Amino acid sequence: MKHQPVRVIPTDDPRSLTYNVNEIFYSIQGEGTRAGRPCTFIRLQGCTLRCTWCDTPYALDHRVSEYQMTGAEILQKIEEIGCRFVEFTGGEPLEQPAVIPLMQLLCDQGYEVAVETGGHIDTQAVDPRVITILDVKCPDSKMDSLNHLDNLTRLQPHDEVKFVLASRTDYDYARAMVRDYNLSSRCAAVLMSCVFGKLEFRTLVEWILADHLDVRFQLQQHKFVWDPHQRGV
Repeated sequence: MKHQPVRVIPTDDPRSLTYNVNEIFYSIQGEGTRAGRPCTFIRLQGCTLRCTWCDTPYALDHRVSEYQMTGAEILQKIEEIGCRFVEFTGGEPLEQPAVIPLMQLLCDQGYEVAVETGGHIDTQAVDPRVITILDVKCPDSKMDSLNHLDNLTRLQPHDEVKFVLASRTDYDYARAMVRDYNLSSRCAAVLMSCVFGKLEFRTLVEWILADHLDVRFQLQQHKFVWDPHQRGV
């Protein structure tokens, strides 16, 4: 396990805290066990990872600020949209520690809250009511050495683990993780998807079936409804 820097979680009212936001949009959930459901997405700006296949490169640079928003402004936007299911994504949302109390506040207000994280940030401080979608990086991403694997031991029954695969090497890595950490019994779902345009869907399905692997194959639904490169969907 690599040493994690100490992250100070703010104790102030999250309404008064400031967040670096890339975009806020209303769409369908494209992945996971809630695929197809309407969802409000809060995409926070900034991520230290540089996955070779990243499909949101516009949200990586911490120096870029599309919007500087207070928690109160984010809450107002969520209320205006009017959807009770909210997901924080990025970028990497957990690289902004102020997101922790904001998610907690939303849970207190009765929202169903999810966070999609790249897995290199310790998830211990995340409110247990939040659905953690843990995106474990595989070798072809070139970021697998940064996986904080202790996060796999903190999974709750409503959490999900995601592997994005570009090759057989990635699949073998993911398969070993599923088995070594007994992931199918630890969380709601283990998700496997293809890097869009890099690995054939049928090929991945045939590998899963050949191994009788207890995982869920998934497609990114929003990339079939809209142009795969379209933002805000």
